[in-house]
Amino acid sequence: MITLINTATTEELGKIIGATAEPSDNLVLTGDLGAGKTTLTKGIALGLGIDQMIKSPTYTIIREYQQGRLPLYHMDVYRIEGGADDLGLDDYFEGDGLSVIEWGRQLGDYVPEDYLELILSKDEGDENLRRVELTSHGTAAENFQARIMKAWEEK
Repeated sequence: MITLINTATTEELGKIIGATAEPSDNLVLTGDLGAGKTTLTKGIALGLGIDQMIKSPTYTIIREYQQGRLPLYHMDVYRIEGGADDLGLDDYFEGDGLSVIEWGRQLGDYVPEDYLELILSKDEGDENLRRVELTSHGTAAENFQARIMKAWEEK
């Protein structure tokens, strides 16, 4: 469990994630509206060396950013209610970049086989405080989580 005290620390965690990501890493971001998923993704982009403005892809589903150390495939599948097989997401999940999937549980059976899930939750008493639970689903995800946690502890 990681505690984030404000948007700056959320972005800092994102930078660590981006800096430790490897090709074909998949990250599922879970949390209520306003939990910090897009803020975290902005930090991830910075950690990858992407300085382009990051916007939530709510209506476009996928935004690709190619300028960094690795490509960033930022997905928001909140509005997906089946039919994800038609999107060709496996090409992203198994590709040369980092896939960040907001609301990834919406994909059901189409979620990547190997992914790291970050569950962001807001604190009831402090509107700025977030808690992040990391859960690995697969070997690559376990390795990704270990790299993130090591870098977070060393910061």
